[in-house]
Amino acid sequence: MTLPRCHVVTNDDVLARAGFLAAAHAVLRHGGPEVALHVRGPGTGGLHVFEAVSDLKAVADEAGAWLFVNDRVDVALACGARNVQLGARSLPAPVARSLIGEDCCIGVSCHGVDQMSLAARDGADFTFVGTLFPTPSHPQAEGLRIEEVRAVHAASGDRPWIGIGGIGLEQVSTVLASGAFGFAVVRGVWDAAEPGQAVQQYLEALRLAPIGEA
Repeated sequence: MTLPRCHVVTNDDVLARAGFLAAAHAVLRHGGPEVALHVRGPGTGGLHVFEAVSDLKAVADEAGAWLFVNDRVDVALACGARNVQLGARSLPAPVARSLIGEDCCIGVSCHGVDQMSLAARDGADFTFVGTLFPTPSHPQAEGLRIEEVRAVHAASGDRPWIGIGGIGLEQVSTVLASGAFGFAVVRGVWDAAEPGQAVQQYLEALRLAPIGEA
C-alpha cells in the first residue's frame, strides 16, 4: 500500500460551498497519486455526501488520486469506494472491513495513546493523530504537547500516522520531524484562492521537509 502523505479533508462548510466540486476536481487532478481527498461532513445529509462522492470518484480514479469517505460506511458501499476514515462515532474498523472487503484501506482518527493502541488492535491501516496545533475547527483543543506526540508515535509501531489540526505550510516540517508519515489539511487548501495550486505548494513543502524524529 503506497499511502499518500498529503491528505486534504473537507468539513460541512466546505461541502456546502457552491464551487466545492470544481475545487475538489482541481485538488484531485493537481495532486494525483500524491494526494488523498477525504469527504467528511458530520452534519451534512447522506444524500449530499453520496452525490459528492459519486461525482468525485470518477475524477479520483482518472487522476490516480485516493478518495476516502469519512464516517459514512453506507455511502462508501453505495458508491463503490474502497477507502474509509473512521472516528469515535463510526463503525468499528473490523466491522467496516467486513462490509467493504479485506482489500479496503481503513484509517482511524486518534487523539491519544489509548486510541492509537485500540486502532492498532482493530487492524487500522493508518491513523490520523490530532489536534496537533490550535485550529478554529476544534477551538476547545489546545494542541498536543511534543511529549504526547512522541508517546503516540511510540504506540503506533510500524503503522503510519498522519498529523492533523492547524497545519499550514510552515508546520509541515515540524509534523514530519515528530515522526508522522504525513499530514492532513483543511483550511490551508479549501480557503486558498486556488485549491489545486495550494495542494502543489503543500506537496513541495513535503518534498523539502526533513524526515525524522524530533
